[in-house]
Amino acid sequence: MTELNDIQQQALKCAIQEGLPVDPRPYQVLADIIGSSEQEVISCIEKWINSGLIKRFGLVIKHHKLGYNANAMVVWNVSDELVDDIGERIKQSGLVTLCYRRPRRLPNWNYNLFCMIHGKDRSQVLEQLEQLREVCQLNEIEHDVLFSYKQFKQCGGRFHKQHPSSPSTPSTYQWNIEKKAVNHG
Repeated sequence: MTELNDIQQQALKCAIQEGLPVDPRPYQVLADIIGSSEQEVISCIEKWINSGLIKRFGLVIKHHKLGYNANAMVVWNVSDELVDDIGERIKQSGLVTLCYRRPRRLPNWNYNLFCMIHGKDRSQVLEQLEQLREVCQLNEIEHDVLFSYKQFKQCGGRFHKQHPSSPSTPSTYQWNIEKKAVNHG
């Protein structure tokens, strides 16, 4: 098996920072775009993962498009001795989408544990919060609920600038995706 040349690697970097194609065989779609084989794309990505160039693939969920318009960050002031245990309980509850610890910013910010709850409306989020407090025995812990009021653009990191002569400029990339959809779909 051959390896991708420099131009193909640059094109692949550009393509994957836009997100993986929504296709049963996303690596084959990428291979079609950059003029390689599916296995060469997979091997190159594996190499980048092993070298640390790619740390992880994530998923960006567009909550509003799914009807989840109420989103709240719940912040907790947990004693440092209990924060790991409580964070683990919150994570295990299945009622939050993420939970993480951050340092306090005293004297104005006492909170050191954060979790996100999504719902279709505020009452649903508040009901889930009450359930979380009950299930995880958090009733005695100081907290606050911060509802979002504006959605900003959600996307993955952009680390690679496209070269004007790259075979995968956004229009070319989009065109190739559309072309594949026409050909296969």
